[in-house]
Amino acid sequence: MNSLGLSKDPADTRVVVAMSGGVDSSVTAALLAEEGYDVVGVTLQLYDHGEAVKRERACCAGQDIFDARRVAETVGIPHYVLNYESRFREDVIDAFADSYVRGETPVPCVLCNQTVKFRDLLKTAKDLQGDALATGHYIQRVGTESGAELRRAVDPARDQSYFLFATTQEQADFLRFPLGGMPKNEVRAHAERFNSPVAAKPDSQDICFVPDGDYAAVVAKIRPGAIDPGDIVDLDGKVLGRHDGIIKFTIGQRRGIGVGGTGEPLYVIRIEPDARRVVVGPASAMGETVVRLGAVNWLGDAHDGPLDLTVKVRSTQDPVPASLDLGDDGTATVTLKAPERAVAPGQACVFYDDERLLGGGWIQRAA
Repeated sequence: MNSLGLSKDPADTRVVVAMSGGVDSSVTAALLAEEGYDVVGVTLQLYDHGEAVKRERACCAGQDIFDARRVAETVGIPHYVLNYESRFREDVIDAFADSYVRGETPVPCVLCNQTVKFRDLLKTAKDLQGDALATGHYIQRVGTESGAELRRAVDPARDQSYFLFATTQEQADFLRFPLGGMPKNEVRAHAERFNSPVAAKPDSQDICFVPDGDYAAVVAKIRPGAIDPGDIVDLDGKVLGRHDGIIKFTIGQRRGIGVGGTGEPLYVIRIEPDARRVVVGPASAMGETVVRLGAVNWLGDAHDGPLDLTVKVRSTQDPVPASLDLGDDGTATVTLKAPERAVAPGQACVFYDDERLLGGGWIQRAA
């Protein structure tokens, strides 16, 4: 049994590595090659090269493709660039824009992992006769008799399990994550040890196709109708002001609402896309305990009835206690033990049993 849990010699084990041109995937490729595996590097071109080269600290952009090729040459492995622009636009960018138009707050990195990277690239890896697909994600994979389990990364500051909740069991069995047991400083040290051309390269931004963090500008360009004006109202429906597009608001937002003189801070409580209305209220109006989910991916064991576990309703929080009731149609109801503020439709609610990732679902509504 080799270090990847496969019953083959490393030299006879082909590992396809998703290389973004960053430090993490570059170290992943170098470590596997150092162990003697038959490593093949693959980089995805996800959006227009002419635009990509203008963006700093992006992912899968023009400079990154060049960097990935340089790393592959340094490591001594073959390297391929695949044009996934049309798939990325349809499955990630268009879905991102449509989610904002529905008044949601999307998480495009989950969609990218779920579709372009783990669905399409995994198929490509198998077409290349790969025995496994390795990435630079910070998550741990543990092989068991019943299949692979995914667990939070050793470095909590780098843990990416929230963004990988949609990974299926079949995908988890084929995937490998060599960096999940390392802190970031150890990964940087490996990059320096390998004299990697990207050893000092900064980490990429989460949303690679949004320049300067201006989500509204991207959505307005793709879906011009999303910037239709509407009312800002209080909880009683009283008009407090006007806005120039619901896409500029998210649940829990306080700054930049454009309404003042009320005597207390106001927050976005909900967004009503059909009426193009933004409802605001005081902090006391926030605090949800029941969260309805759709498109649920369950990685845990079979069970009957509600299950006590912990969940994250946003990527930046620590898991909190909750009860999960799975439906038969890909839905679920999560009951939080304590109210959570700013639970936003379009975000993910991710399930954990201690360190183990149990899956998750997309937030549809909260109460």
